[in-house]
Amino acid sequence: MVASIKNHKSATNPAPHIKTPRLELIPQSMAFLKTTHAYAGDRENMRFMLHLPNDSEEATQEFLEAAEKEWKKEKPAFFEFAILKDGKHIGGVSVHLDKSRTNGELGWCLSKTAQGNGYAVEAAKALMAWAVRNLSVKKFIAHCDSENIASWKTMEKLGMKRVSCTGGRYNKIAPTEERKEFLYEMQEGTD
Repeated sequence: MVASIKNHKSATNPAPHIKTPRLELIPQSMAFLKTTHAYAGDRENMRFMLHLPNDSEEATQEFLEAAEKEWKKEKPAFFEFAILKDGKHIGGVSVHLDKSRTNGELGWCLSKTAQGNGYAVEAAKALMAWAVRNLSVKKFIAHCDSENIASWKTMEKLGMKRVSCTGGRYNKIAPTEERKEFLYEMQEGTD
């Protein structure tokens, strides 16, 4: 899969537009408030997430405002993308950089109706390629609840390897229930 990238200029920073055979990744923004909240506020869909579901549309708005603000920085610490399929917003994918800016933590979530079609893998692969080319990221990591089978299968399809299973995870939906967490990683240039 080859992703093409177009830059759309913002007031302070060129914003990437990443295209894959089926998807477009564009910077997350307030334009996606309703559609982001539809999946980010869905308790069942977000049951395995640390910081979701959002309890209110205002919480989703705060997230999107922070994402927009970050895009305007000269050197953003994280990059939140909206995933579009045929022009319809179906989810989000992100990479958060560590202080060295050579390691990136991946994340994604999709609306229920978009799940099971390989969109998370396609979007994450395109984002990883963009991060390697444009940010010089050398290593990617991702975490998930050990019972989030779809998420860890996505990580494996990306070529990531499970490196640990630890306790101490508390998902937002059940903050007093200790869970197990898988950590996956992949060095650039390895499969």
